[in-house]
Amino acid sequence: MTIVEPHPSGSAGTVVAAYRQVREATARLLAEASPDADALPVAHCPDWTVRDLVAHLVEVCARVHGRVTGGVPGPTPDGRASELFAEWERLSGPVEEFLAGPGSMDGHILVMDAFTHELDLRQALGVAPPVEHPALPVASGVLLKGLSASLDGHGLPPLAVRTEHGTVVAGTGEPTVTVAGPWHEVYLSLAGRRSAAQIRALRWSADPGRWLPAFTWGPFRVPESPVAGSVA
Repeated sequence: MTIVEPHPSGSAGTVVAAYRQVREATARLLAEASPDADALPVAHCPDWTVRDLVAHLVEVCARVHGRVTGGVPGPTPDGRASELFAEWERLSGPVEEFLAGPGSMDGHILVMDAFTHELDLRQALGVAPPVEHPALPVASGVLLKGLSASLDGHGLPPLAVRTEHGTVVAGTGEPTVTVAGPWHEVYLSLAGRRSAAQIRALRWSADPGRWLPAFTWGPFRVPESPVAGSVA
């Protein structure tokens, strides 16, 4: 089996560009959304609305901003999602400087969280996932590390994970089983946004039953019911 790198590794410049692109894409999505979009539910984040999702992104950025600058994060502003976004943009300068510094998993996790929620926002607004995105290699790397640790922790054989961007190995050793699908379906499966039935519906070279427990790891839990979207 030939394993290829699906994306270049996440350099400091890549990480900054990735986070900035998520912010800019979020701004466009909000600008193009209907006036009542703030109240739309976010299927991948139960009990959240679009406004709640943007508030979360602002709160996370504010925490990192406070850590970088030594300040105390203030309360998340009231107002519409578009007004919250202005606060996110205001706080992002020092955060991007942090991301441009020596590489750290914390920075990659920040990008992964933001990009995953961009996909959540797209789902809520009925907008298709992007074909390419500079955050994808960074965010996917975090998720694949998590899956790898989970596979090892469960004592499971490794998996070859294949999308249109290439094939990578999750877990330790030479894989004999492959799971494949469109990048966004594989990504959402790794990020706790696809049910067991939806993960099974990916293209597996063997019965996936023994590997399904490994898709619950860290902050991510496989939902009991299918969520919006389908395997193409």
